[in-house]
Amino acid sequence: MAAPDSSMLGKQLTCSICLDFFKSPVTLTSCGHNFCKGCLEHFWEMIHIHSCPQCKEIFDSDLPPQENAALNGLVEKWKEGMIEPQELEGKVGQETEVPEQSCQSEARAKLETSKECEQELTCKPLDTETERKAIENEQSDEIVTDLDEVACDSCIDKKLKAVKSCLTCMVSYCESHLRPHLENAAFKNHKLIHPMKNIEQGKCCVHEQYLDFFCKNDQCCICTECTVEKHVNHEVISVARAKTEKENELRETKINVDKKIKAVENAIEKLQSNISCIFNSVSEVKSNVEKQFKDLTEAVQVAQREVLGFLDESEQKSLKQASGIRTHLENNSIQLNKTKQQVEALMKLKNRVQFLQEFCEWKKSKPDDMLPSVYIGLIDKLAGISAAVSESTENIKQLLQTSYKEKLNAYSKEEQLGFKTTVAVICALKYGRREKQPKTRNDFLKYAATLAFDQNTAHRYLRFINDNLKVSNTSPWLHQYPDHPERFEHWRQVLCTESFYMGRCYWEVEISGEGSHVGMTYKSIDRKGDKNSGCITGNDFSWCIQWTGKEFLVWHGGVEIPGKDEKFSRIGVYLDYQNNILSFYGVSETMNLIHKFESSFTEPLCPAFYLAKKEASVSLLLLDVEAAQNTKPI
Repeated sequence: MAAPDSSMLGKQLTCSICLDFFKSPVTLTSCGHNFCKGCLEHFWEMIHIHSCPQCKEIFDSDLPPQENAALNGLVEKWKEGMIEPQELEGKVGQETEVPEQSCQSEARAKLETSKECEQELTCKPLDTETERKAIENEQSDEIVTDLDEVACDSCIDKKLKAVKSCLTCMVSYCESHLRPHLENAAFKNHKLIHPMKNIEQGKCCVHEQYLDFFCKNDQCCICTECTVEKHVNHEVISVARAKTEKENELRETKINVDKKIKAVENAIEKLQSNISCIFNSVSEVKSNVEKQFKDLTEAVQVAQREVLGFLDESEQKSLKQASGIRTHLENNSIQLNKTKQQVEALMKLKNRVQFLQEFCEWKKSKPDDMLPSVYIGLIDKLAGISAAVSESTENIKQLLQTSYKEKLNAYSKEEQLGFKTTVAVICALKYGRREKQPKTRNDFLKYAATLAFDQNTAHRYLRFINDNLKVSNTSPWLHQYPDHPERFEHWRQVLCTESFYMGRCYWEVEISGEGSHVGMTYKSIDRKGDKNSGCITGNDFSWCIQWTGKEFLVWHGGVEIPGKDEKFSRIGVYLDYQNNILSFYGVSETMNLIHKFESSFTEPLCPAFYLAKKEASVSLLLLDVEAAQNTKPI
């Protein structure tokens, strides 16, 4: 006898729905097929018809399936590897008795297969277990693990990947559960397609027919009835041909996207190289500037030493002069004291003759009686020197400041002398400079952009509502947003995640409350400081409008100019980056220009909002181009 196939015997004890060993097996009395009780009940709940999942035979719901305790015991012993040959034969023989001849033939086939495998079961239970695990591992490879994969609707415990979807049954099948559709003639008219998650999309929602055609005019899939109703005289092709055409279009799109990706990567690489060049150039200039200022510092130090040396020399000279005069006066003082003593001695003589004789002798030797007079002008001279040094220092400082500042300002106005990075963009003609500026709202909506708030930038007084499409000022109530380096700490502002560069874009918002500011700025705006440079009204790289409750004000570079005094709750913002245009419109039945900026932009612009007062709010609007109605020109 040939070696028995243990995997075949294992399949005989496997439910065709869950593809696992029977659990509480039951037998359908009409056809004799066996299934897990839970699998069969779930299958009936899903299709609402009492039919056999394997042969699709429909039977009376009053005839419930019969529990098969013998088959259940056989499965348990199979799992334990403890089945004896006679027991196996008896169990299989007693598995079920059905009146139909097809059921008896199937039972006999199972019995013969069991007999062939009994030696394998009794001699090699370990190999059988290994084989069973191999089967389970093979099945596990087909188990659905990704949300994008289509699962078999007939699988219960372990959802296997579907290989086909049936538009007739509106059910997806794995390879095992698809067999009746492939082998049973009753299913020959069922329409099988590639697996679909939402199978109902394969049928027309109006006529409940297959979507076999594609309308090129309306760009949608249609059924046969649709072709003669709503799509008369339209260019209609088969879905297969449409799929081929769209695939070719996608291939071309992919080629173009790959080219753009390559161009962007090259631009990024060049920008990185440019950044390195900027660093190197600035480092070189810094070294030269540091050297020049070092020389200047040394020159200042030399001048300082010269001035201090002059003072030291004048000091020593003055000290010597004062010392000589003081010595002379001290000697003169000694002589005067002697003269005084001589005068006092003469005055004490009583004898007239002796007095006269000694007086005449003293008179001959009388010293110089000139009184010394010394003028001290040191303080005045020092004040003059100090004034001279101060005046010279102030002149030098003024020269330094004016000279450097004027020349640097002159250089900054000449683009070729500064640091400027530009990116050349190759775009279609419709985005080129030759295209006319939009006038109606439909013209603007050609450039419609979808925005989203960047919650990492929002000040803690700002709250997001309506699926994060609306932001409002709730001061003084703080919100527990996490710390983030891009969050505004002083100004109650928030940015959007999108930025725009080298193209056109248009977006709209709904504003409410006084102090609502709408504008655009560079992402390099200061987030932490409280200076005006961190507010979109106070720097030269932000452009915005403000609703005061009575009128619109226009802000740029800290300068305020009046706008329209007419109230608009819906604001449209249009940016033409290449033409240096940023315009704000009040959107109603017409497009009402509030203000038009014409500036030279050097960085990508980001939508920005400043809610200065409590209860001021801004809502982002999702623009529907097709639903937009025509408006009058500006």
